[in-house]
Amino acid sequence: MLKDECSILYCKANTLYWAKALLQMTYWFVDHAVKDALVPPPFEVPCLRFVDARLIFAYSDTPLTTGQSGRAGNAVNVAYLVEEFIPTSMDKFVKYIHNSNTEPCVLLDTKAEEITDFLAFTQHVQYIKMGGQVYISDYQGTHSLYFSSMYLHQTR
Repeated sequence: MLKDECSILYCKANTLYWAKALLQMTYWFVDHAVKDALVPPPFEVPCLRFVDARLIFAYSDTPLTTGQSGRAGNAVNVAYLVEEFIPTSMDKFVKYIHNSNTEPCVLLDTKAEEITDFLAFTQHVQYIKMGGQVYISDYQGTHSLYFSSMYLHQTR
């Protein structure tokens, strides 16, 4: 049971790792495009990020004996995926792009609409730069801090 839980948590942490890498790639693309442009864009590029998270393992105080399965030493007793705390007083939590529909959510807040447009743009960049293999499909969070349940999209 613990092995299954650790595997699930590892997959979630790995997904966040790749989501951060894809978003960073998108910002590199934007930075180079802005730098090479003759005039600056007529809008402000949002500065967004994913929450930080870590896998934490708690080990038992009792060492394994040679008769138990596994190597000698202390065994992992429990595993956690610890995510950065998002203060609720910061901003309203918003679903910008849902994972079951690539069309951005319709929002009433002007700032949220601008962020949603930018996030839709990031999907296009990611899809093209990754050869149609992957993009972040679920954007949700506050106006300044995001986390995602990223889904990989494979065309083959």
